[in-house]
Parts: sequence; C-alpha cells; structure tokens
Amino acid sequence: MKLIKFLQRLTGETVTIELKNGTVIVGTVVGIDASMNAHLRKVKMTLKGKNPNPYATLSVRGSTVRAILLPESLNLDALLVDAADSGKPKNINVNRVGLAPSGRGRGRGRGRGGGGGGGGFRGGGRGRR
Repeated sequence: MKLIKFLQRLTGETVTIELKNGTVIVGTVVGIDASMNAHLRKVKMTLKGKNPNPYATLSVRGSTVRAILLPESLNLDALLVDAADSGKPKNINVNRVGLAPSGRGRGRGRGRGGGGGGGGFRGGGRGRR
C-alpha cells in the first residue's frame, strides 16, 4: 500500500504533526491530498518554545512535515488492509504463451538508406527506379 493511501484513511483521527521547524500541531484530520498536504480541524499549534494557539481549521503543506504521529488507540491492521483486497478484482496481465506479444512492435525501420519500411521523404523504401 502506498503511504499517501494510508494517510488518506486517517480521516477523522486525531494526530500529532511535527514540522521541520520544530512546530507541533495536534488536530483531527479532515483530509490529506496527493501532495501530502494535511487539512485539520480543532487544532492546537505550538510553535517551538511558545504557548499553544487554538485554531478551528488549519492546512499544513506536505513538504514542511517531518513526522505524523498516530494515536496509540489506532487499529493499524484495519488501516493497512489493501483496498484491492476488499472486493475489487485486480487487473492481472497474464503472459500469453505461443502468441505474438501485444502491440505493434517497432515496424520495419524508417531511417535513411538500408531498405525496409515505406518510402519517406529521404531514403527508405526501394530507391529510384
């Protein structure tokens, strides 16, 4: 399972986020997007060496996050179950024995000189007759 998919399943959980500059943020996850930006509500943000400040909502840029600390009560086994295992069939690409590979291949060449391929602007083809 990819990390971003795991983090997106944390919606509704209260987490602690440590930033690279030492700031600590505690809040309830509203959502996490593809850039790992975290959107929180009921937030307490503590700047390094300062008193905590409450906020109703807060968004944290993903590139500033050092760590996301999960609550002890969180059931990791339920979160780590892959979405593909929950009923959605996987797309399995089985190698076909004895058949030509799918796709059109590289063709017969299209460069200058040396035969093969259709006649382009220069060379290729069968030359002048």
